[in-house]
Amino acid sequence: MVNRLPKYFITLVFIFAASLGINAQSDASTPSGRAPVKVDLPKNIKETLYKHKIERAKKDHDEMIERGEEALKLSEELEKSVSNNNRLSPQDQAKLVRLEKITKKIRKELGGGDDDGEMIIEESEEFTVEVTELVEKPSALASAIKKLHSTTTSLVNELKKTSRFSVSVIAIQSSNSLLKILKFIKVSK
Repeated sequence: MVNRLPKYFITLVFIFAASLGINAQSDASTPSGRAPVKVDLPKNIKETLYKHKIERAKKDHDEMIERGEEALKLSEELEKSVSNNNRLSPQDQAKLVRLEKITKKIRKELGGGDDDGEMIIEESEEFTVEVTELVEKPSALASAIKKLHSTTTSLVNELKKTSRFSVSVIAIQSSNSLLKILKFIKVSK
């Protein structure tokens, strides 16, 4: 039994030394020490991957439109509640938070970001008037909720006009205006 211990020990040392030698021969140009493997995929696999990518883009666009519909539903519920009670209940405040999350997600998917300033577009006078109207802050809670609903409606209508291949500046601006109105409503509680 005493003779077996050195044989196992020597075998373990040999395996350890061999693994160090193999690692020392790897390419040091990559962070992991391994060279990236470039695989040329067969045509049918590339086509399948491309089809999956298209299906995913369709699904993402459909989900964005569904989020817009949910936002519209929430704004309608808020408008009804405020017209009946003239105040926001705790459930209404939870709906405002949900509406804000949905709107931020829609804006992110559209490719928009935080917008502190106004956007100047010289395409048409009608568009400039519409954007200016959306940016104005309402004075009372009821009018703020009405503006919230009308802005949400215009956002959803614009989302329905878009495709998964397009970027709508008006939809991004509407989502930014919607977030400003939500912020105003939260501050003026």
